[in-house]
Amino acid sequence: MLPLLFVYPEAAHQRDAWIVARRGDRNAVDPQRPYGFFAEDERTGAGEIVSTATVLLTGRECPWRCLMCDLWRNTVMESVPAGAIPQQIDYALERLAAARQIKLYNSGSFFDPRAIPPRDYDAIAQRLRGFERVIVECHPALVGDACLGFRDRLHGRLEVAMGLETVHPEILPRLNKRMTLEMFRSAAQFLRDNEIDLRAFILVKPPFLAEGDSVEWAMRSLEFAFDCGATAVTLIPTRGGNGAMEALAANGDFAPPALRTLELALEQGILCKRGRVFADLWNAESWQGCANCREMRVARLRTMNRAQTVSPAVACGRCAEIV
Repeated sequence: MLPLLFVYPEAAHQRDAWIVARRGDRNAVDPQRPYGFFAEDERTGAGEIVSTATVLLTGRECPWRCLMCDLWRNTVMESVPAGAIPQQIDYALERLAAARQIKLYNSGSFFDPRAIPPRDYDAIAQRLRGFERVIVECHPALVGDACLGFRDRLHGRLEVAMGLETVHPEILPRLNKRMTLEMFRSAAQFLRDNEIDLRAFILVKPPFLAEGDSVEWAMRSLEFAFDCGATAVTLIPTRGGNGAMEALAANGDFAPPALRTLELALEQGILCKRGRVFADLWNAESWQGCANCREMRVARLRTMNRAQTVSPAVACGRCAEIV
């Protein structure tokens, strides 16, 4: 094993080992069960609020080792057996209310054949017959003919979510995603040419970026995503919890964004009026921030996600200097 170097490697070939060496334990997961599922409402491009079933599938770990990723915690080391993914979907849908659209997120790429066996596409599509829209996630490098085969099996419209993360020319390569902006643009063009919708994920305050520059770079990234044809963008506040981010934090290279920074990014994104912009509110109840106004700010973000308009700002006497 390589020594636990404190400084993040500049050489790309050293980064996988550095990141993996700082990991904790995986969570105990069952290949026959999704590791999570829940219902949510989401605003569509047509302005409707529709019910959405979100299923977090248990599958093989992603082949990339992104610096900020903690999704590997709920993955397995080997490919799941044939039939496991349809069984996971059955398990979730039996316990969720009827919905109009569904998100199938698998902690990696849906079109990675080692994560989602292509031989299960027919069985998966059968489970999805009642959904108007099916949303899956994928690394740009794996966007290709497999998308078309799956699209053609669906009754609803396919949407692919891709992590753009940031367009910052120095930070994107350091995230170890092994992706360039040209790769993202090319994958987006493929989706657009084949009538598959695109959703982009963007990090708010990725590692190595100062708080004061975070909103500007989130907006630059958002504009790039919409230029590539995205119909929706999700702003994700960069979080710790994977070991590598804690090492960066100890070195002064990372801290989660302030809640107000996420608010500003969402406000400006919505005001661009180029498409839907959402703030990711996963685990929002545990976020750091002013105890006096944190819940009000999260509620404001939730309202703006739903309405796609800017709500009145939160006034807080305790942290007035950062409102």
